[in-house]
This record gives sequence, C-alpha cells and structure tokens, in this order.
Amino acid sequence: MTNDELLRRSLAAVWHPCTQMKQHEAASPSPLPMVPVVRGEGAWLYDADGRRYLDGISSWWVNLFGHCNPRINAAIADQLGRLEHVILAGFTHEPVVRLSERLAALTGNALGHCFYASDGASATEIALKMSFHYWRNTGRPQKSEFAALAGGYHGETVGALAVTDVALFRDAYAPLIRAAHVVPSPDARQAEAGETATDVARRAAAALETFLAENHERIAALIVEPLVQGAAGMAMHDPEYLRLARALCDRYAVHLICDEIAVGCGRTGTFFAHAQAGIRPDFLCLSKGISGGYLPLSVVLTTDAVYAAFYDDATARGFLHSHSYTGNALACRAALATLDIFASDDVLAANRDKAQKIAAALAPLAALPEVRHPRQRGMIAAFDVATDDPAFPHRFYRAALDAGALLRPIGNTVYLMPPYVVDDEEIALLGRAAAAALAAALTR
Repeated sequence: MTNDELLRRSLAAVWHPCTQMKQHEAASPSPLPMVPVVRGEGAWLYDADGRRYLDGISSWWVNLFGHCNPRINAAIADQLGRLEHVILAGFTHEPVVRLSERLAALTGNALGHCFYASDGASATEIALKMSFHYWRNTGRPQKSEFAALAGGYHGETVGALAVTDVALFRDAYAPLIRAAHVVPSPDARQAEAGETATDVARRAAAALETFLAENHERIAALIVEPLVQGAAGMAMHDPEYLRLARALCDRYAVHLICDEIAVGCGRTGTFFAHAQAGIRPDFLCLSKGISGGYLPLSVVLTTDAVYAAFYDDATARGFLHSHSYTGNALACRAALATLDIFASDDVLAANRDKAQKIAAALAPLAALPEVRHPRQRGMIAAFDVATDDPAFPHRFYRAALDAGALLRPIGNTVYLMPPYVVDDEEIALLGRAAAAALAAALTR
C-alpha cells in the first residue's frame, strides 16, 4: 500500500489505542500525524515513501535490540518450524521451561516460580490476585486491600486500574473499580529547599510507615514501579525508598510487588531495577522488553513461600487463572534470544557508555529557562517543560517527526528511551531532534 492508502484505510477501520481518533482527521483544529510504517531496521522505522524515523521511545518502551534483529528473527523462525503454541494447562514445552529457569536464576532463585500471561496489565492482575489469594489460603482473608503510589501506573484493565493513580485513565471507569489506597510518591521532583532525592524517599517512606501501622491488618500488598514511575512523567526516585519499603512490608506482613513491566530488562542500568536497592520483592512483574519487543508476553515471578500456599489437594486452593496464550512458545523463544543477547554482548556495560552519551546530547537543553528537572536513570532520560500551552505535547510530537525522530511526550515531560542498539550518531540525532522540537513547540 502507499502511505495515503494505508492512512485512509487505517483511520476508517482501526480504533487506535490511547488515542482521540478525531485528532488524526484533517478536519481537526490541530490534526496529529498518523505515521504509516512498512518496515523497521535497527533503531529506525520506515514509511512507504522511504522516509525514516529514529525510534526514540522503543515503540512504547518494548524494543530493546532494534527492529528486525537478526538473532531474534532467527530464533523465532527456528521455533516456528517446531511448535508455535500449545495449551500450558497440563502440557509444557522446552522454551517455557528454559525461560523460567533463566529468569529464576537472574533473581538468584529467590523468585523461583514463573506464571505467564500476554501483557503488562495481566501481569499486574496476576500479582494482585496471587497476593489476595495467598492471604486467604493462609487464614488471613481480611488482608484484601492494596496500596499504590501516587501517580503510579500499572495498566488499564479494570483490575490494574484499581492500583493506577492516573486520572486520565482511571476516572471514566471509577464505578467499576475497587480503588486501592494511595500513598505518597518518592518522586525526587518534590524535593523542598535543601532536600536531596534521598530525603524525599525517606519522607515518602515515613508516610508509608504511618499508613501501614494503622492499616496493615487489611493490606495484602504494596505495588511500586521501582526507580521510575513511567506514566507519571518519568518520575524518578532514590533506591532508598525501595529499601525502606521492603523493610516496612516485612515488618507489617505486607507483600511487595515490583512492577518492572517498563523499567526491567536493563532500562535503569541493572537488569532488574529493584537490584539497585539490594532487595527482592515478593512478586516481580515483567513484560514489554522481555521478548525484545517482538511478541506479547508477560510473567510474574514469585517465591517458594507464595507457591507453597497454593500447593494442596483441593483444586479451589490452586491459582485458577489462565490466558489462552499463556507461555506461548514463540514468545518464550523470543525472550530466550533476548536473554542470549544480554549474556553474549555485555549489554549492561555497553549501556552505561550510551547513557553517558545520551546525557551529553541532552545537556545543552538543561540550560534553557523552560526546562525543569533534567534527570536520568540508565537508558531513560527526561526533562519537564514549563509551559501552559495544552497543545505542547502534540506540537512537540509533530516537530520531532519533522526532525526525523519518534519522541512522544507524556504531558509536559519529554523523555528518551531508545533501543539499546542506538549508536553515537543516532544518539546525537535524538539530541538535535529534541532541541528542534522543543524550539518549535514553544513558538506559538
């Protein structure tokens, strides 16, 4: 198809996610571009006319090693000739076994049991249900409520929205939701005069301690996005919060759920973000990058103690949750290929060098009067823009595309989260595109 035909047919037949469709129509007061993509290679996406866009956000944070990565392609092609999928209830297969063993090993086998689904929101719901059911199976059914951080995002299904504190996604469905308790975020941007990020983390942990002291008897779990709260505008916090939260959850017999759907798989500089605090959660949720951005896959890892609470002769005491495509063989093989690349290429060390170059590329913007809170954690860099223009995100997005880069702000927060294959020249291009888009978006 040509660009024009692909756009026309897409707008007529496809209801796109997280999108006000009217904004893509020509009659809209400020129409947004709909980009037709026909192929990808490395960090680049190409339309039918051959124009290319540097994928500065890893296609919604999922792509780790570039589009059409030869090694992941080869693994999927090999698996396709063997087994595409089989029911995981009463059956098993080599890719899901090998993936489970390797993920458990990455936690030092502290989280030795893997339960699979297809997307991040499903992983959130699995962790919530497991925690709830654990307390029921262990004779404490009153522990049936959850705590979540202010500004936290954990998915958009009804169960996941219960622990999501982003009004744009949550409020329309409030009558359907059994809302969680919201505790203060350790977002370092909240630092008062003279405070450090560590001070903010300790202040938030003190508020959590007060909350748990009063409510722990009915709280099943606390769910957090370790180190970076994505939808809150890449809100970053000091690892001290995770250390203190872990200790408080232990003291008050509350599970700790680490949602690493977006921040796991090396995004923050370590394979697991929580590792920077030297802790282990009771439940670890992974998705997005776990399959290299190729196929829908999510997994919840948990402990022997949680697993043992469901191990019984009675079927009703088991964890009766399922997805038709649970543990899909193709997706698991893509994930294994992704882990192979981490192991063979020393990716985390290479990323440390790339993170420094991303910081250097964005450094000139930090001096601009409109730029606030420049920050970075590993391969995630962000800054806020002081503007009261509600159209700023759209203006920036359009201008970045004009500059040859896919950069999609979250409100007034501009961020970079490129694939790990991005090279020096491409990093420099992202910096130039961000600067050009910012200048264009601030010019009314």
